[in-house]
Amino acid sequence: MTDEQTRPHDPNRTAPAGRVVAGRYLLLGELGRGGMGIVWRAQDQVIGRHVAIKELRLPEAEGAAVFSERILREVRAGGRLNDPAVVTVYDVITDQGTTWIVMELVEAPTLADLVRAYGPMPEQQAAVIGERVLSALQAAHAAGIVHRDVKPANIMVAPDGRVKLTDFGIAHAIDDPRLTTSGMIVGSPAFMAPERVEGREAMPESDLWSLGATLYFAVEGIVAFERPTTAATLHAIMTEVPYLTRVQGPLGAVILGLLVADPEARLTATQARAQLAHATGPQQRPATAVLPQQETRVGGQPTRTAAKPESKIRRGWWAGAIAVLVIAALAGGFFLGKPVWSPKKDEQQAETVTYGPDGYLKTSISSSSICYNAVVQPGVVISSDNNVDCKKNHTLEIYASGDPIPLESWSDSDSAVAPYPGLDVVAKAAEARCAAAFHSAVVPEQQRAGLTYRAIVPTQQEWQLQPESDSSGGPEREVYCVLSRSNNDQIPAQITAKVK
Repeated sequence: MTDEQTRPHDPNRTAPAGRVVAGRYLLLGELGRGGMGIVWRAQDQVIGRHVAIKELRLPEAEGAAVFSERILREVRAGGRLNDPAVVTVYDVITDQGTTWIVMELVEAPTLADLVRAYGPMPEQQAAVIGERVLSALQAAHAAGIVHRDVKPANIMVAPDGRVKLTDFGIAHAIDDPRLTTSGMIVGSPAFMAPERVEGREAMPESDLWSLGATLYFAVEGIVAFERPTTAATLHAIMTEVPYLTRVQGPLGAVILGLLVADPEARLTATQARAQLAHATGPQQRPATAVLPQQETRVGGQPTRTAAKPESKIRRGWWAGAIAVLVIAALAGGFFLGKPVWSPKKDEQQAETVTYGPDGYLKTSISSSSICYNAVVQPGVVISSDNNVDCKKNHTLEIYASGDPIPLESWSDSDSAVAPYPGLDVVAKAAEARCAAAFHSAVVPEQQRAGLTYRAIVPTQQEWQLQPESDSSGGPEREVYCVLSRSNNDQIPAQITAKVK
């Protein structure tokens, strides 16, 4: 069990209400408990404020003294962080042989509580939460701190829009291999980055992967890689690709870009934050709407006096607008030679190529046309001239496509709304989008053998072209994911089960 997974109150344990810890903190009552300890509401008798104070339960194992010193060092490091989204650590003390962490008292539900009570979040609200958590992680990483346990249960979201990431330092310290001699995995396997599953040391990129898995949970309402057993969960993290069904657009690009298994190819924090800022819109709304009174967590633990949410407020309460995938251009180059999705090179993913006046290909593809007799070679034109009925032999099949911004939102003054975002963003977003669709039900698993897939994206020049007439709707910024067979062999019938 992790320290955020609660367990029933022990009726035989006498709550030390009225005890004063370290001659300063008066314990008022228990707020919650987990595998790593108990959280109390307390009053700081020096300055009079209420605080959350966590009583840590250290393992009964060889080297416990070393562990105690390490956890104090890590928590103190976390206490130096200065970001609005970090739960402030006021003090770390040892009293009567027990380690206590004194923290800011934040009374708010966790992201896990909200999604389980109300269903998937709207895109903009999830993006605001993601942006604020990412800010906290950037502050931590700049200070040399890796969180190691980013997950929905460690993110508190207040009705006024405040977002807090809890347990900085604690998550790092509990990862000591000396604590796993019993064979138990400490942490949250479903939110553990692939490199950590492989046994590699956690790094800032590992926190970013966990943030991607957390945002997936926020918008989909399910844990992407959670399976019935820990072994199955870890196997899913290493081998499976999640598929977004509720969002695409900038937020979708961020989630898929953060869930790239190769940490070196993963979206960086700076890239992700830029896309999240675009996803939140020109005017940020609070991270949550006004909610009914509900279960809250204080200092990362659930309270006992929370009211239940209204039964009628369910999944539909979160209904939000869906944008399409943000994909940009590959300027000046023909391809990206390295797929970015799999921990091992996906042999079925071919090089990403560009289209446009200065692109690798020239295209004029109708949104209703799926199958073509054409090959991906320099200067080839893919248009209605080589479009064929999918029931007949063809060499290319479009299995996914989308505009970066809904065309109906465009006007003459919108050219600055979505400027060319740069090569790195294009590469990771495009390849992740096509990989996700290829490894989903869009391309039936039994049909995938012998296929290759690739992304075709607009060049910067194509991105910036204005329509020849008002009726054309806007600049051409669509991305295409295409299937073909090895050696461009014929495909006798349509492969895709559905096309987006």
